[in-house]
Amino acid sequence: MSDSAHILIAGTLHDLGDGFMVRRMLPSARQRTVGPFVFFDHIGPVDLAPGRGVDVRPHPHIGLSTMTYLFDGVFMHRDSLGVVQAIRPGAVNWMTAGRGVVHSERTPEPERSAGHRMHGVQFWVGLPQKDAEIEPSFTHHAFVELPQWSGPGAGVQCRLVAGEAFGHISPVPVHSPLFCVDVNLDAGAEWLVPPEHAERAMQMVGGEIEVEEAVLSMHQMLVLERDVPVRIRARGPARLILFGGEPLDGRRHLGWNFVAATRERIEQAGADWKAGRFPQVPGETEFIPLPE
Repeated sequence: MSDSAHILIAGTLHDLGDGFMVRRMLPSARQRTVGPFVFFDHIGPVDLAPGRGVDVRPHPHIGLSTMTYLFDGVFMHRDSLGVVQAIRPGAVNWMTAGRGVVHSERTPEPERSAGHRMHGVQFWVGLPQKDAEIEPSFTHHAFVELPQWSGPGAGVQCRLVAGEAFGHISPVPVHSPLFCVDVNLDAGAEWLVPPEHAERAMQMVGGEIEVEEAVLSMHQMLVLERDVPVRIRARGPARLILFGGEPLDGRRHLGWNFVAATRERIEQAGADWKAGRFPQVPGETEFIPLPE
């Protein structure tokens, strides 16, 4: 793919604790953002032994919407709004932090005791500046609520996770023009991905596809050239997340779990967390300290 204007990202491994590894795709040295997406992690796949689970302790966010989308496994979400909601494969938990929210994600029972497989993606979407300090909110959307369709072409199945794409609209309440589509391809299936959105990328989460005679494999992300249709072909059964949208209205700074238009706002959020000025998650006593 050396002669292409597409950008290939391999990601970097990060340990979220207890050996639970994720692959951080965005931001990267080659591409900071895709549309309004400022952060993208690929979780697993990993098999958790009986008695082992994921415990992401309460931590704060500002200036973004966050979502975990699972292919396997379950997380129990708890937040400072009082929401307690399990997220399972194909469903959407969409949390908008605005001026500030705190949440945790943990493996519930019976999966923790029995052991189970975890696989999914997690991303942050930066809020437009006019919405950066709105009241925090949370919505849950079941698997059956999301638009699903076949094609174009044989062997292509799509589910619209968020935003608008290809004539479909997701019920997830977003704040800027974006899209996120879960795409399943049968072996040999082909699709000419149209340049419908300003910025687009695809994250491989299963199998391999051919893109302009190159091969895109599991855990790789390809940021697509603007304004150019891109033909893909599945070498076997394959799955990918296609996402992107309009760029944000100005540069965003990332600091720990915070997104803001200025570094001063991130510093203020850090000071507020350290001083205990964020709201608490009911029933939770642990928390992640501000990194020094």
